[in-house]
Amino acid sequence: MPDCSATRHIRAVFLDRDGTLIRDPGYLHEPGKVELLPGVAATIRALRERGVLLFLHTNQSGPARGMFPMSDVIACNRRMEELIGLESPFDGVCIADEPPGTQGGYRKPSPRFIAETIAAHSLDKAGCVVVGDKRRDLESAVAAGVWAIRISADRDDPAAAEYAAAHSFPTISRFDELMGLVSPRSAK
Repeated sequence: MPDCSATRHIRAVFLDRDGTLIRDPGYLHEPGKVELLPGVAATIRALRERGVLLFLHTNQSGPARGMFPMSDVIACNRRMEELIGLESPFDGVCIADEPPGTQGGYRKPSPRFIAETIAAHSLDKAGCVVVGDKRRDLESAVAAGVWAIRISADRDDPAAAEYAAAHSFPTISRFDELMGLVSPRSAK
C-alpha cells in the first residue's frame, strides 16, 4: 500500500472522466451536454504547465451495450478538450468500452491501463496518482500500487467514500483542490 501523506510529488495523474472532469448525466453521448466541473480547466492547464503527465482513463460501456456508437464517446472527449482550452491536454487516453464483468480488459477496476502506462513512460509508482469519483477508480489505483484521490464534486458515492477512508485516500470536493495535494515532480 502506498504512503498517503498530505502532499506528494507527482509526475503523472490518471483521471477519470464522468463525475471527475465533467458532470455525469449517465451514458453521456451528446457533445452539447458536456459540462466541465468547477476548476477543471485551470487545474489541467496548471498541471500541464508544471510538466505533469495527464492520462484519461474512462469506462464507457454504452457502445458495447449498443446504446450509441464509439464516435459519440470520442466527440464528447473532443468537446471536453475544447472546454479545457488545450488542443491535447492528455498524454494518453484509454476508453474502456468493455461491458461490466469483462475480464482481462481495460475496464476499471482493472489496473491494466495504469500498469502499461507506467511501464511505457518509465514512471515511478510513487509519483503517480489516480483521481476519480467512484470506488472502481480507487480500486484500480490500489491494484496498480499507486496513490488515489477521491473527488465528490458531481455527486457523492458512499461506496467510494467508504473505500477511500479505509485506504486513507484523501477526498476533495472541487477539482482545483487537487493542486493542494500534489506538487510537480521533475522528469522521472
